[in-house]
Amino acid sequence: MPSRKRLFIIRHAKSSWKDSKLSDFERPLNKRGKANAPEMGRRLRKRHIVPDMFVSSPALRAKTTAEIIAKKVRYSKEIVYEDDIYASSEIVIDKIIKKVDDKHRTLFLLGHNPDLNMFVEDYVDFDENIVTCGVVEIKFNCKSWKDISRKNAKLISFDYPKKSK
Repeated sequence: MPSRKRLFIIRHAKSSWKDSKLSDFERPLNKRGKANAPEMGRRLRKRHIVPDMFVSSPALRAKTTAEIIAKKVRYSKEIVYEDDIYASSEIVIDKIIKKVDDKHRTLFLLGHNPDLNMFVEDYVDFDENIVTCGVVEIKFNCKSWKDISRKNAKLISFDYPKKSK
């Protein structure tokens, strides 16, 4: 049986639109986002989930969410900030994932919609909206990230802040 790859697609926490002078890239988390990110990190830790690699968009709201979740799950390695995740497409996200070193079995990828939604829909026909700070878990029955496909993908879970625990 091939080893499995576990992918956690995470949307950044709720961001603030208060300061109209800030670019989209510079928007910080709002009060709700600052509460939701640690909550989702705690839920992942409770399930004993720690990634082998954490890749995130460098946009401020994504970076802050990644740092909070990493701390809560006790991820001690470096978070990789991938410029191409910001304002990309599901095709770019797919390419980023397929370049991950196969020594990593569990990957967290944190980014933005609509790209994340389109990626997940392509792989597992997931048609719900990934709300802010939502986490979608997909398992791939393959040994290499470059071999992930619809055929070996399985939706495992979808969790989000307002979902009952």
